[in-house]
Amino acid sequence: MFEDLDWEDVTPPAGRLDPVESDARDSLREFFERNRQRVYFSRQLEVQNEDRYFHWITNRAIRDLESEGLVLSETRRLSSGGTIKLLWHRRFRYYKREEAAKLVELVNEYADPNIGAALGLQGEALILEGFASIEFVMKGRDSNEFGGQSWTESDHDMDFIFEHNDKAYGIEVKNTLGYMDRMEFDTKIRLCHHLGIRPVFAARMLPKSWINDLITAEGFALIIKYQLYPWAHRGNHGEVSALAYGSVNSVDDSHGLNVKSLSPNSSPVPV
Repeated sequence: MFEDLDWEDVTPPAGRLDPVESDARDSLREFFERNRQRVYFSRQLEVQNEDRYFHWITNRAIRDLESEGLVLSETRRLSSGGTIKLLWHRRFRYYKREEAAKLVELVNEYADPNIGAALGLQGEALILEGFASIEFVMKGRDSNEFGGQSWTESDHDMDFIFEHNDKAYGIEVKNTLGYMDRMEFDTKIRLCHHLGIRPVFAARMLPKSWINDLITAEGFALIIKYQLYPWAHRGNHGEVSALAYGSVNSVDDSHGLNVKSLSPNSSPVPV
């Protein structure tokens, strides 16, 4: 379910200014001043700025601008049951007309459970093809068992378990705009360690701090950057891509994924 909510992340101690958050706030202030007649949503701006700031930094900067009164907001319920937080410059008096309506309509289409399921399956299909192309053998799918060991601490499992040259890898695929849940991320690393396999996260995006934690845990991060859309949705993925990234750069199933860097003798994937 698509949820466009405020991040609940660790904030700097009271009275201590985070220079990165301050920079994000200034950047977004300039952005809204330049785009006074547009409506955005929180996740959209988080993704557009993710090369410079963690999603939660952008989110906090947006809330700061709301507190200043420069940015106004409204939370709406989507058809899927999720929510979207609309954002606009305070001088945009008629935001509820075409601009907001068109934005909500497009996100409603994207947030449809059928679209979400298709995106998940597409990501898994391309990852499966990529690993098969370098002779990794699938030993499990949606599995939490391997080599006589079972994970019983929770209901979590890995999308795939592959083996190559007597080394095993647990693969988790995340073809979503937002970051995956941090608790799920940590749990699946522990799951892999319990099974004696190496954790691999093939994700559209992960925070660099999480990737460092994954490398420390002897895992890999395969960062895809763009969402992977099937051919059946090529008609709308350009609009969604332009909305999220600022340009049409989504990857469809005509593109292969290079997973050769995940060979057993390689170092963790750099970002």
